[in-house]
Amino acid sequence: MIYLIAFALIIVGAIFLSMWRAPILAWAGLFLATSLLLLFSSGFSLCFFLLAALTSLLGLFSIDVVRSNHFARPAFNAIEKIIPPVSDTEREALEGGTVGWDAQLFSGQPDYEKLRAISPIHLSDEEQAFLDGPTERLCEMVNDWQVRSQDKQVPDEIWQYIKDNGFLGMLISKEHGGLGFSAQAQSLILGKVASRSPDVSVIVMVPNSLGPGELIEKFGTKEQIEHYLPRLAKGKEVPCFALTGPTSGSDAATMRDIGVVCKGMHDGQEVTGIKLNWEKRYITLGPKASLLGLAFRLFDPDQLLGEQEDLGITLALIPTTHNGVKIGDRHLPNGCAFPNGPNEGKDVFIPLDWIIGGKERVGQGWMMLMSCLAAGRAISLPSSSTAAAKAMLRFTTAYGQIRNQFGIPIAKMEGIEERLANMVETAYVLEAARAMTASMVQGGEKPAVISALLKYQSTEWARRAVNDAMDIHAGRGICDGPANYLQAAYQSMPVAITVEGANILTRTLITFAQGALRSHPFLYSEVQAVQDEDKEQGFAAFEPLLYEHIKYSLANIFGSLFHNITFGTFAHAPHRAGNITKWYRALSRGSANFALLSDVTVALLGGALKMRQRTSGRLADALSELYFISSILKRYEDDGQITSDLVLVEYSVQNALARFYGALDEVLENYPSPVMGFLLARLVFPFGNHHKPAKDRLGKAIVKKTLNEEDTRNRLTSGVYISRDETDATGILEVTLQEIKELAPVSKKLETAIKNGQVRRFHGEDWFQEAVDKGILSDNEANRLRRLEALTAKVIAVDQFDPKTVQGVTKSTGHNAAHEHVE
Repeated sequence: MIYLIAFALIIVGAIFLSMWRAPILAWAGLFLATSLLLLFSSGFSLCFFLLAALTSLLGLFSIDVVRSNHFARPAFNAIEKIIPPVSDTEREALEGGTVGWDAQLFSGQPDYEKLRAISPIHLSDEEQAFLDGPTERLCEMVNDWQVRSQDKQVPDEIWQYIKDNGFLGMLISKEHGGLGFSAQAQSLILGKVASRSPDVSVIVMVPNSLGPGELIEKFGTKEQIEHYLPRLAKGKEVPCFALTGPTSGSDAATMRDIGVVCKGMHDGQEVTGIKLNWEKRYITLGPKASLLGLAFRLFDPDQLLGEQEDLGITLALIPTTHNGVKIGDRHLPNGCAFPNGPNEGKDVFIPLDWIIGGKERVGQGWMMLMSCLAAGRAISLPSSSTAAAKAMLRFTTAYGQIRNQFGIPIAKMEGIEERLANMVETAYVLEAARAMTASMVQGGEKPAVISALLKYQSTEWARRAVNDAMDIHAGRGICDGPANYLQAAYQSMPVAITVEGANILTRTLITFAQGALRSHPFLYSEVQAVQDEDKEQGFAAFEPLLYEHIKYSLANIFGSLFHNITFGTFAHAPHRAGNITKWYRALSRGSANFALLSDVTVALLGGALKMRQRTSGRLADALSELYFISSILKRYEDDGQITSDLVLVEYSVQNALARFYGALDEVLENYPSPVMGFLLARLVFPFGNHHKPAKDRLGKAIVKKTLNEEDTRNRLTSGVYISRDETDATGILEVTLQEIKELAPVSKKLETAIKNGQVRRFHGEDWFQEAVDKGILSDNEANRLRRLEALTAKVIAVDQFDPKTVQGVTKSTGHNAAHEHVE
């Protein structure tokens, strides 16, 4: 019995000390107390001697010089030999962004006051007016069918409106002629435009994302800022940025586009400049651009700028009319209409002052790009993907209530309801994550890891939402034409998944593989210390980090075990969490498990983690789910803790937890070390993985809430463009749905009469008049139902074309398209 008591004392004490992250002497005290208990109760036993030896060892290790010489120094030397060097491009990518809430999730003990400190959605009066005015008007102007099918380009009048109203300069400060809008405003504006036309949103998005404008404002010379920024802001220059080439996509080290420092003629004078040769492709806005931002590797073989020959990746600004620049033809990315194409240059000479930032910024190109990408990637594609998901939900909830089969609206069929539940969850979760991330950027953060996970997750979730919408619309969705409001999103989603870091790469090589190094509390600092050229200075920095890392690892091991055997009952939750306290506790428990598994995995694999891409991809998925749960809980609080929204929170968080633990389970089932995988599984899943997706009843509840409560539907789809013009393909959905709801009692009378055989509903007969004649409907009711019947027919109709016009570019407006007014 005394041995059981001693064992329990050690376990309880270890849990307490590890979670407290106690010093070594405290651990020595635990084992001393246990050994004395055994001594006084059972004498000099083997267990006593083992514990006494452990106590003595810990006591010795509490002496600084012993610990330093016999533990920290050997650890430093061993790690120095096995850890791979961090390349310049990796280092610049890691240091190009900031860490924030991602670091809290990696810590295993998230501080929720930092989550609550992230600002809720807020727009200035000017930003709100722009969203309600010029942005709304731009959406009204767009004819999606004309853009993506008839003309296959954005019309000149749309381009001019965008330029005249400053859309291209939202990111540029007012001081330099731009609108100077916040990240939140940019995100909402881009989203609204994307919900109307992905093609038009792209031409607004690119200048306000990774492009010359932001690079010039952050890194440009005074002359570049004063000359280019006002012109870019007013649309007098259309920018593009050329990074990707045939051999260098995400792997910048393979870039073959080069510049050589040399003497040459410019404006009639011999100057020191750069002779460039490049070949780029997939460059968005390239075919329309007047100003080309170019990334290239710079060499100085004659050492005109210094003693170094390979100067690294450098960025320059080149007018597209400059001698030797060739803007190629257009690509058609999945048939989308936004301008995209290749460009190249052969022996193009430019002066040094065309380098962005001037000569002082030579070789700093990758750092500059990563700095801008960390923030830009958090705004552009998450905003358009979230808007796509919300638009799909709005269109499909309307169509599902208008389209009847088997005597009921298809939205009430359980098979359809299942897909609608997915779409409701997607709209709710993505908006939560979008808003929170945009607020981080607005607060000055450059969330590199979060922007990477949100880019790949938001585009994947949006793709599923588009596919669900297509499946529910069935034949109505696959027949293209002016009346089809799904095809634009369906065409553009693969493009979104590919650009700004293809999702496979972003998931498996960036989010966790780089995130673990950047967001881990100690790892990157330890690597920097080990690779410090001054070894004594490096060791001095490494030693305290090592001890703190050990405390962190012990806290993860025992904290994870404790929270899992107690089902998270004692996990941390913030004050005033109210009815979502249990979900905060579940998030804390999940963070502890993630911290444990990520810490051990990185320690075990080291540099080989890059090769274990299934493992890193699954851990990226797990991190994403923790981030989504954080966003959901924050959204619920920011929305004012609307009690009726708890069902949305519960459904979304339960599913996120199921995906989170499913990802961890897959990691452990395929762990590189089977023995270590088994041990970790006992800590993470002491009773097995019992986390299941939300039950069907919750799915039914959120769909019912969305269909029956217009306020809920409006909040879930807030920010998308909503037309109520019945000649518009989406506007007729809103008009018809409103009529259906208003006429529900009248429709029920008629349906009952038809079911009872009082009225016959067949083609060629006027069943409305028959109902009037038999006193079932009034004349007014019959006329309104007759109009509703015509509206419904327009909603479910698909476009038809003359076979002669189908060949080539279809100029027909289609037959039965929803562009006609229904009397």
